[in-house]
Parts: sequence; structure tokens; C-alpha cells
Amino acid sequence: MTIFSANPLSLSVPDPAFETWLRDKGYLEILDERTTTLASPRRPVSTTTTTTTSHLFLFSWLSTLVSLLNQNPFAKLTADDFGGDTPSWTLTFLGPSLSCYSFPSGPSQARMRVHENVKRYARNYAFLSLLFFACSLYQMPIALFGLVSSLAFWELFRLCSNRWTLENYPIFRQALLRVLQFATAVTLYFSNVQIAFLFAIGISYAAMILHASLRKLTPSKQPTRVDGYKRSQRNR
Repeated sequence: MTIFSANPLSLSVPDPAFETWLRDKGYLEILDERTTTLASPRRPVSTTTTTTTSHLFLFSWLSTLVSLLNQNPFAKLTADDFGGDTPSWTLTFLGPSLSCYSFPSGPSQARMRVHENVKRYARNYAFLSLLFFACSLYQMPIALFGLVSSLAFWELFRLCSNRWTLENYPIFRQALLRVLQFATAVTLYFSNVQIAFLFAIGISYAAMILHASLRKLTPSKQPTRVDGYKRSQRNR
């Protein structure tokens, strides 16, 4: 028999219920900060404890990375995520300081960070993918030549189609289109464009997973004061 009865006016909330409420309301940055605070390791008291802690930390980090490979980071992406403004590279994407990064405490926190950060910084990651692809083409001149040649083929086909009104000869236009598609595939294959593309995709994916899992979640919108102005905005 308990001595004190439950107080219905108490503000204490069980941890699972509080975490569920934070997820449902979209306060993921609070949940991320709370998880990081609860999982912060205590100061070791001996060399043996330090070695054991290091081994456990390494094993936990490796298991977290493996768990990220078994999920789809693009599951929550929509077309609207690419239609807005690009977040600031210095203040938002990279963050103003190293305190914006931390190792996730476990697979659950890592998955939450990856899904949310990929959604927030979709335009940044897309730009980085194009940058890596351009760099890979720069390192492979033959692939760059093959890609430019393929684009030139299609541009020439468009100009000839408009000039000679190939729409009036649908059979001839369809045959010419099939020949051009075959020539493009052969050109891209023998110039190793697919290797440059796969290399860029692999590097982009690794960089995205690494950044998204280490980047702490921050409020997507800055809090406003009662008068409607942002806190960071100064009075002029």
C-alpha cells in the first residue's frame, strides 16, 4: 500500500509518454538534446574503466553506423523539400561552432537525426551531390567528353526536328530517336560515365549520412517574442 496517493495536478510525466508527445508535436530538437544529455558518459575513475568505456563507445558507434545502412534516409522526403529556400551553409547547415555536432547515443537517435536533417537540408545535399559529380567528371576527362557529346547529340536532334519539321514524319522521327538513344547509351558506356556517377553517388551518400547523424537538431524556426519579432533581430 502506497503512503502518498497520486496527485492529478502533478506536472511530472513519465519518460515514454513525454517522448511520444515530443515526437507527435514535432519538437524533435528537444528530444535530441534530452537524449544526448541523458546519454552523456560519466567521468571514468581508473585506467581500466577508461579502456572499457572506449571499447564500449567504439562498439556502440559501429553498431549505430551499421543500423543506418539498413534504413532509407529518403523515406520522408517530398517534392516540397526541394522547392523552398536553400538553408544557410555556414549558420544552418554547418553550424556556427563544433558544439552543433555530437555522436548519437544510439541507433534510435541516429535514425531520428538522419531522417530530420535529410528533410531539412535536402537542397544542400543535392547541391553537394552535383558538386561531387562535377569533380569526378573533372578527374575523368573521357567521361566528361562522353557526357558533353551525348548532350550535343540531343541538342542537334532538337534543332533538326524543329528545322525540318520531323513531327510530320512520325515514323522517321521515331526511328531516328531510337538510333539516337542507342548511340547515347553506347557513348556513355564506353566513356565510363557510369563509373563517375556511381563514385559521386557513393561519396555523396557517405557524406550525407555522416553529417546528418552527427548534426544536432536545432529548432527549424527561430522563436518569436510577444511583439512578433525574432529574438535574434535587434531593434533599429
